[in-house]
Amino acid sequence: MKTDSPLFDRIRVKPDKDRRPSLSLPGCEWPSCNAAATHRAPKGRLRENEHWRFCLGHVREYNHSYNFFAGMSEDAIAKYQKDAVTGHRPTWKMGMNGGRPAARSHSARFHPDGADDPFDVLRDFGASAGHEAGGEHLRRRETRVIRNAERKALGALGLEADATTHDIKLRFKVLVKRHHPDANGGDRSSEDRLREIIEAYNYLKSVGFR
Repeated sequence: MKTDSPLFDRIRVKPDKDRRPSLSLPGCEWPSCNAAATHRAPKGRLRENEHWRFCLGHVREYNHSYNFFAGMSEDAIAKYQKDAVTGHRPTWKMGMNGGRPAARSHSARFHPDGADDPFDVLRDFGASAGHEAGGEHLRRRETRVIRNAERKALGALGLEADATTHDIKLRFKVLVKRHHPDANGGDRSSEDRLREIIEAYNYLKSVGFR
């Protein structure tokens, strides 16, 4: 193999010269600057897809004084920042469809708050919910997630997951009177059941059923 062979040159630790292709860069667009333009800088708010080409020193100087909101009033800036949260796309209030009030389903008449239920999820229990003060029954279903431990405690009191605070207190009083030894002529055979009832009630109070 000859010493000037390209194959021999490739296995050297350091080639005799840099054989990598050189990249040709445009000149810096800063006035009176002839350095290579290695960086890009945005031209402005109304020209988002256009860029200046500057050298490192001048791109730093340009970015230091760059103001995206230049020429905008305070109200216009506030509106732009608010719209930026949704990507400048239109939004509507809940219950609206494309900016128009959504059509009411036939089941909405069962709901005290007139809530939409297009899939009739609340239809089975909506009628009874209207009789509770302030719609507590419906609000609990909409906002509270019943955990397994809470469901178990409600079951110990013989209640369903949609029981209200009033239901829990009333059921607790009834069960305590039923299983208390004093109400059974001193019979202590139901003490375990009474203990279970008290523990379930205390747990429900601790998690917010007051």
